[in-house]
Amino acid sequence: MSRLAVRRLTKRFATPQGPLPALDEVSLAVEEGEFLSIIGPSGCGKSTLFNIVGGLIEADAGEVLVDGARADRGHRDIGMVFQEESTFPWLTCIENVAFPLEVAGVPRRERLQRAADLLHLVGLDGFAERFPAELSGGMRQRTAIARTLASRPKILLMDEPFASLDEQTRMLLGDKILQICRTLNQTTLLITHNITEAVQLSDRVAVMSFRPGRIKRTVAIDLPRPRDSDIVSTDRFGRLVGEIWNELRGEALRGMSESESVPA
Repeated sequence: MSRLAVRRLTKRFATPQGPLPALDEVSLAVEEGEFLSIIGPSGCGKSTLFNIVGGLIEADAGEVLVDGARADRGHRDIGMVFQEESTFPWLTCIENVAFPLEVAGVPRRERLQRAADLLHLVGLDGFAERFPAELSGGMRQRTAIARTLASRPKILLMDEPFASLDEQTRMLLGDKILQICRTLNQTTLLITHNITEAVQLSDRVAVMSFRPGRIKRTVAIDLPRPRDSDIVSTDRFGRLVGEIWNELRGEALRGMSESESVPA
């Protein structure tokens, strides 16, 4: 039984021009402790898939299962990290991380200790009393990840969490994500448009077609673990990036062609 299973998800959105197909019978499975990335061209339905799995929107057809049980409207064992800034500016770093525990009624002493442990895990030990405005973008995103992990989700969903960061910071944060997932044996589903990031982090990479989104191919990332960003300099890493790009290139061209054909 897979930790997370998606079966034949289909979604269409109403537009003035008529129904817009976003997803067409998308199926995938993520095993316990596995890191699976979804990559595809802009407009392929990656974020729609993320929102359905997270319970933010409903599919027109298909189902989401967590440990074999239906979870079509979200599940308490699913934690979500978004691309957009999501820290609370009026709370300190440790208060941000402890916030979901406070909402859940966890006693103050316990929640602050758990929050401190998570700040250590994400490498923010010395920043517990800082406010988000005093942190870099990468540090704020690590705070958001720690806050999501505070509820101890079985499944971590991340929707392009490092998209606004520079390439060097992305790669270093990738190292931190690998460390976190290894320490917690965290089951993770990452939505990304960055091939290098997907190969660096993943056990498998699922390539989506342009709209309507389908799983075109899944590529096994047969790089050794534990791994870090040093792996990007290896020949095998480069071949995997090239293999995924070859799958993705035609879909990206389809998306570009369609966007250019739309009247301004």
